[in-house]
Amino acid sequence: MPDKKIIAVTGATGAQGGGLARAILADPEGGFALRAITRNPDSDKAKELAAAGAEVVKADLDDVASLTAAFEGAYGAYCLTNFWEHFSPEKETVQGRNLANAANAAGVEHVIWSTFEDVRDSVPLDDDRMPTLMGGYKVPHFDAKAEANKSFTEAGVPTTFLYTSYYWDNLINFGGEPQRGEDGVLSLVIPMGEKRLPGIAVEDIGKCAYGIFKEGKRHIGNTVGVAGEHLTGAEMAAALTEAMGEEVRYYAMPYDQYRALGFPGAEDLGNMMQFKHDFQDEYLGARSLDVARRLNPELHTFSEWLETHGSAIPRH
Repeated sequence: MPDKKIIAVTGATGAQGGGLARAILADPEGGFALRAITRNPDSDKAKELAAAGAEVVKADLDDVASLTAAFEGAYGAYCLTNFWEHFSPEKETVQGRNLANAANAAGVEHVIWSTFEDVRDSVPLDDDRMPTLMGGYKVPHFDAKAEANKSFTEAGVPTTFLYTSYYWDNLINFGGEPQRGEDGVLSLVIPMGEKRLPGIAVEDIGKCAYGIFKEGKRHIGNTVGVAGEHLTGAEMAAALTEAMGEEVRYYAMPYDQYRALGFPGAEDLGNMMQFKHDFQDEYLGARSLDVARRLNPELHTFSEWLETHGSAIPRH
């Protein structure tokens, strides 16, 4: 392994990071070795990575010293935070800053920072098209990551900024599955009107990130956005109907109704969907299907993803 470049992956036991971890391990001749960073090296997923050949290192996003130690000697680092663990935009921004400072201190040569647009650039706080949340955000989990972008830039960290898309896996893991109405028919509830939603298999995000590392440093300083397909809600419902063997209707729930659903993050997600709807051209344009397929020739379409994962979508 000494002749291989080490890629340190935060969140290596999670969704995005796990996809990248598996992509590195699946390519033993690719010239890269995996250092899986996790808070809990004793977890089953961490042990699986170790058994597959990963170096597993303990670190915490709230502890810069532990991150710096985890990044030491690494050529590359995949940096991401998980807003949905704590629902604090301030914590999200601080954790991003911690990652940037640690990468800078360790001399990492290429960082990929998984981030999003700052919605406030398009919808200022005093713009009442959508409510302002948590005192100073329009879409907290977008805006907070975007605030951390400047930490990487100002520290001089060689960074590629990665824009991801809606996880199709949310249909299984995040409560996004079709809901059965009083009439017994399933409805896919997405407040996107007739506009298109960029989506991707979460495993493909990791493979695209690996493709960025494999292409060398050409992407440093740039933003790269990826998606598997840009689909309308009606197109997604039609694909789900075929995969699930029963009718799935698309229900374009109004934003205000979605924001009022009351589950944790409902307002945030309602604003996010409105942003994707209202700024469709910019949002789609930032997430190229062609770039994603070049980085990851195995990129799945939604129907292809459903062939493998459709049976895991809950039915209520």
